[in-house]
Amino acid sequence: MSLVQKMISAAALDVNLYESVEADQNATTQAMTVVIISSLAAGIGAIRSGLLGVVVAVVGALIGWVIWSFLCYFIGTKILPEETTDADLGQLLRTTGFAQAPGVLRIFGIIPFIGVLISLLSAIWMLVATVIAVRQALDYKSTLRAVGVCLIGFVVYMVFAVVLGLVMAVGAGAVSAVTG
Repeated sequence: MSLVQKMISAAALDVNLYESVEADQNATTQAMTVVIISSLAAGIGAIRSGLLGVVVAVVGALIGWVIWSFLCYFIGTKILPEETTDADLGQLLRTTGFAQAPGVLRIFGIIPFIGVLISLLSAIWMLVATVIAVRQALDYKSTLRAVGVCLIGFVVYMVFAVVLGLVMAVGAGAVSAVTG
């Protein structure tokens, strides 16, 4: 199956695709490619922020994907495991990477007015795909448990992002004060 076919299956929320990439250790690079394509689409959709915005979106998406996958792995295997849970970080990287496939639609964010709606719907679609990806990677029987892992992971991720943003802002202010 080609990468495009896998992305279409992932976007169609095909559980078999998520099971397949979970088990295929060679699919990690493909999952990273999906994240890059999705973030490039988001960057192009928000091109009004300039080329730097596109670069920041891609780099941020890759870093965010790794952090998010690790959080889901840790929470899902250490805090909320089921008796059938058996996963490693690579499995989460692969499944959550492919869950970004609907993000390709964010390229339409460039269209005035309707682009915002398309981007919002794409984000919701990616969230649903991520819940399925987490459920499959962690071998959960319960979708609700996968929702819990994603929700807890999201809160931790957002706290991390806010703290990092504050540290960077303070650092930038300090550099500006010294050089300015």
